[in-house]
Amino acid sequence: MRKFIKKCIKFAKLTLIYWLRIILASSHFKLPFWKKLKANLGGGYLADQYVLYDFDHNDKKEYISEFDWYRSRYINEPFNKMLDNKVICTEVLSHYIKVPAIQLGKNGCHLIQYLPDVATYNDVVPLLKRVGKSFLKPISAGKGKGVHLLQYDNGIIYIDEKTVTASELIQFLKKMPDWIMTEIIKQCDFSNNLYDKTTNTIRFITMKDPKTQKMKVFFAVQRIGTSKTIPVDNGSRGGLVSKINLETGELGVARSLHALDVHEVHPDSKSPIKGAVIPNWTTIKAEVLELANQFPFMYFIAWDLLLTKDGVCVIEANTSSGPNIIQLWGGQRNAELGDFYRYHGIIK
Repeated sequence: MRKFIKKCIKFAKLTLIYWLRIILASSHFKLPFWKKLKANLGGGYLADQYVLYDFDHNDKKEYISEFDWYRSRYINEPFNKMLDNKVICTEVLSHYIKVPAIQLGKNGCHLIQYLPDVATYNDVVPLLKRVGKSFLKPISAGKGKGVHLLQYDNGIIYIDEKTVTASELIQFLKKMPDWIMTEIIKQCDFSNNLYDKTTNTIRFITMKDPKTQKMKVFFAVQRIGTSKTIPVDNGSRGGLVSKINLETGELGVARSLHALDVHEVHPDSKSPIKGAVIPNWTTIKAEVLELANQFPFMYFIAWDLLLTKDGVCVIEANTSSGPNIIQLWGGQRNAELGDFYRYHGIIK
């Protein structure tokens, strides 16, 4: 009976997601309504995916859909909760690798104290005076949603690029549901030179190979923010993504999920993207693969890595990764990711 109820709840959640996140989802591209419905009802594709994957010329049967991705988020169940919750994820990963330290948290109506002198809302401004900047993140949301940069500079308080008073900041923190404030880790020169107004992370995917049952590196992209995405770099917010050559660490051209433009240089900083080589790539691969092997009960992990002068820092880890940043470079339904999904019963 318990399993039946669990299946019913899962079905209800996925049905709601199908309507809210696919049928009713907004689009960044102009598309005739009949094509949008064709995408939505013909396998759970977004209208954006119809354009990004060029379904006018490509067969959608070669691509994993948005709905397939939502179903894949259960692959690590019941251990996916370890990654979905940023507090738990930080606490676990901190035993193995550098992660941003949590400075303060909010759960419901209560604050979670991490530092001896930061226990109330009134302590936040003194903290910002001392550290200069902090990231504010929802405990559970993904895709860069609800992420804000809190800053104190020359007596002025900022939320992202908007100036606020101390009382306005406190009201903002009180209204925002469950969050954590974390330290900001300084990125290395390579990442900073790509674009210095955002933290530019690597989405690095490891998975357990169905054939060998060994962890392997599957895919990686360099994410790069733009003037439109400050303070984050997320592709889902319009940031750029550049596929990384897994053997050499070399970046290819950069693309966006919100436009069809292709960039060899950054549109704002004019820094080269195509041909840039990530320093110490072989070491990075080995270190993150070793980290993934610490969690043999996880089949798929999408790591967000920040490169620093002292090595790798894991900003967060995710139980799945949206298909768009992977399939910008070609459909995966009949490739390695599709085979992985079939093994776990996500697609046929």
